[in-house]
Amino acid sequence: MNDGTITLPWLVIRQDDNGNRYRVGRYATRAEAQKIADSLDDRGHRQLYWVERIGQNGQNGTATAN
Repeated sequence: MNDGTITLPWLVIRQDDNGNRYRVGRYATRAEAQKIADSLDDRGHRQLYWVERIGQNGQNGTATAN
């Protein structure tokens, strides 16, 4: 971006046993987000973690399930 702002288009999402979804964090790269999702998933909890990309209009787009 030309205005000097940092773009964090990759989200890590967690879904709990009741189907509630929470944003865990935002990241600059898919690899960084996937690393966080994988490390959380490796803890052995029953929650589901995945990575999504925010589109230019602010909507969630691409999802990558763990």
